[in-house]
Amino acid sequence: MKKSKIEKLVFWVIRAATYSVVAIVGYILVDIIIKGLPTLSWEFITGFPRRSGAEGGILPAIIGTIYLVSGAIIVALPLGMASAIYLAEYASHGRFTQVVRLAIITLAGVPSIVFGLFGLGLFVLFFGFGASILSGSLTLAFMILPTIIISSEEALLAVPQSLREGSLALGATQWQTIYKNVLPFALPGMFTGSILGVGRAAGETAPILLTVAAFYLPRLPKSIFDQVMALPYHLYVLATQHPEATKVLPMQYGTALVLLLLVLIFNFATIILRNRFRKKIQW
Repeated sequence: MKKSKIEKLVFWVIRAATYSVVAIVGYILVDIIIKGLPTLSWEFITGFPRRSGAEGGILPAIIGTIYLVSGAIIVALPLGMASAIYLAEYASHGRFTQVVRLAIITLAGVPSIVFGLFGLGLFVLFFGFGASILSGSLTLAFMILPTIIISSEEALLAVPQSLREGSLALGATQWQTIYKNVLPFALPGMFTGSILGVGRAAGETAPILLTVAAFYLPRLPKSIFDQVMALPYHLYVLATQHPEATKVLPMQYGTALVLLLLVLIFNFATIILRNRFRKKIQW
């Protein structure tokens, strides 16, 4: 009887903690939606900023964010999946592999400002890319790379070993086994990790602050070596650095709502892709 009461108590504590988190997130979302919707308009989404962002639209920031996140995904997704395949399927279980895995886990928890300084030193200064879309995308790619590697490796290791053994027993090579038997089952989980990476890449300010972002640049980029505006940095400056912070409060909420919608679009696209792979492997 005593054990039953303890179990009930633990259950209600966990339940209360879960509901509390959901309630806090829900309150934030409702607050942004209610205060941001009146600002949304066709002119706001497709227009160019005026008066240092106090008026006009945020089209350059939207386009800049799309370029940066897309560039980060293009670089990080194949590199992260390839690294996960090597660690899960090819690497030996020695000290070196353990050190590599520890380094990846450590990098996943490194503050984003450190990646910003890394991108500034390597891409902006050493390689001479300057403050550009290329520098920002590569910096974001390296920032989300550990998350993609960890989640992809876990998805690969979750595939039953019997699938590998059966394929190898029939005479298939190791790569044929991975490509035909392992990857189809692991890809949905690997794309789940990319969803987490997309959300982080789209919402980070510190890495792009040092490598690409411009607060007021009312034009669209023409090449990957141009600076761009980005929604997270635009929102940060409107909220903390703008001389008329209280007057641009509607712009802040409108920008935050657009950023949320953009992240949702990226996430839904990845989820749809993941679900298609799941349907293919259903018996």
